[in-house]
Amino acid sequence: MNKERILVIEDEEDILALIHFNLVKAGFQVECAMTGEEGFTKVREYKPDLVFLDLMLPGIDGLEVCRRLRLAPDTKETPIIMLTAKGEEDDVVQGLELGADDYITKPFSPQILQARARAVLRRRAKPGKTAGSEQPIEIHDLYIHPGRNKVKACGENIELTFSEFQLLYLLACRPGWVFTRTQIVDAIHGEGYAVTDRAVDVQIVGLRKKLGSCGEYIETVRGIGYRFRE
Repeated sequence: MNKERILVIEDEEDILALIHFNLVKAGFQVECAMTGEEGFTKVREYKPDLVFLDLMLPGIDGLEVCRRLRLAPDTKETPIIMLTAKGEEDDVVQGLELGADDYITKPFSPQILQARARAVLRRRAKPGKTAGSEQPIEIHDLYIHPGRNKVKACGENIELTFSEFQLLYLLACRPGWVFTRTQIVDAIHGEGYAVTDRAVDVQIVGLRKKLGSCGEYIETVRGIGYRFRE
């Protein structure tokens, strides 16, 4: 069985060596880059199954690398885990808006590193299963196909990030049900995932914007969370 390939983009040599060692130890193939430009080029050439991306990089920073990867047709679906320092909440929120799948705050343990890598790869290998059923959904003016990660709103194809798709599918599977932010995070990312309420709210805002007039079907339940209109 082929080992899954991971690219690590990190400019601090000690952290890069630590990540490389622990990922190789966990059974992954690992390539490294130390600048944003080098990292972006290597993603296109190496075609990794997962990218660990530091936000603070020389040259183009991690957020710009993330943005470029999500815009390029051959890398827009590549999973990205951001590596962030404490106090970079705004950057974390922006990274999630750009389409990053997860983040880890430094310093982190090898166990957390390996667990997050496996969790993201596992979710990507099983698209659409977060909410249970794999059957396409047609509700209001939306068509959602989990097996293809495909969404149409009023007949128009909508490009969503992996997390945005999972969020929409979760809500649309159970119209009228109210989901707390914690339940949303647990369903999409797994239990124990550390994320702020603000990050969930930002993803909801981004999802509504992409859905256009269909975004109004995602309703805010004040003080609790969100639901999809029946």
